[in-house]
Amino acid sequence: MSIKSLIINPGSTSTKIGVFEDETLLFEETLRHSTEEIAQYDTIVDQKDFRKEIITNLLKEKDFDINSLGMVVGRGGMLKPIPGGTYACTDALIEDLKVGVQGQHASNLGGILAKEIADSIGVPSFIVDPVVVDELCDQARLSGVPELPRTSVFHALNQKAVAKRYAKETGKDYNSLNLVVVHMGGGVSVGAHLNGQVVDVFNALDGDGAFSPERAGGVASGRLIEMCFSGKYTQKEVYKKFVGNGGFNAYVGTNDMREVEKMIDAGDAKAQAAFDAFVFQVSKDIGAMATVLKGKVDQVVVTGGIAYDKKVVAALKDACEWIAPFTVYPGEDELLALVQGGLRVMNKEEAAKEY
Repeated sequence: MSIKSLIINPGSTSTKIGVFEDETLLFEETLRHSTEEIAQYDTIVDQKDFRKEIITNLLKEKDFDINSLGMVVGRGGMLKPIPGGTYACTDALIEDLKVGVQGQHASNLGGILAKEIADSIGVPSFIVDPVVVDELCDQARLSGVPELPRTSVFHALNQKAVAKRYAKETGKDYNSLNLVVVHMGGGVSVGAHLNGQVVDVFNALDGDGAFSPERAGGVASGRLIEMCFSGKYTQKEVYKKFVGNGGFNAYVGTNDMREVEKMIDAGDAKAQAAFDAFVFQVSKDIGAMATVLKGKVDQVVVTGGIAYDKKVVAALKDACEWIAPFTVYPGEDELLALVQGGLRVMNKEEAAKEY
């Protein structure tokens, strides 16, 4: 019997929803929220009723019977570090999303909205592979400064989804594979997947690994300290230089790789240098994760929006295909990844984890 599901992926100024029957998308919609609408609310959690009403109104407009749903799945938020998987929306999980134990972010609303809507019609609610998935091995946690351990914040939902997709398409068990997964979007994360666990990954948010279209990646800590204490910048300004205005934005004024390539075609030397450095740094990250797997890499899996760029992928293959063959899954289909996580539980392929 097929299972209909509502998938909820909240962003800072939008709420993206999808309605599926099994893995078939029936319809999706990106509900955009103006700055003025969001500004009415002091906290992320305060937006819950506003966003819920918009979602339920859309379902009514689509003449969709909410009672036909078999589950509701929300994007996971800034919870405590947890292993990957599909989690039931328990009271403890919802409470930590409301509090924001690792920070306030719009994605925290995903699980909250999923549980409230699901409870109203008596069906299960889940979150899947939030950004705080933490499966690091012990050696990966030490940074050299005890007060600043390395942490796992990355594109867990997409990395896990494409790794499992590769396993399924090749008739293999994800839990028996050694994969290097490369996500390239606004941020970049490269992870070592060892027998179903992401045992090491470059933190996509806090300054680790390659620079990206919007983020600085790893920088010299001494120079960073000098910048912070120079008196020229506030804490917020420094953070924005590294997250948002870093990477390609800083070098060539755009976070769009298509624009970078147009600049290169027009003879822009700075754009060419930034492109070459980006590929150089991502290639180094792939090599680093290959050593984590002791060179026994079954496949390099490349995903994210930049994976559509054939020149980037070709350059990465030229640098790294000696490590292992490449499989490319362009884009980041988060709605599908969320529904697949829920279906694995509903179809008893795996058990729901409890937070």
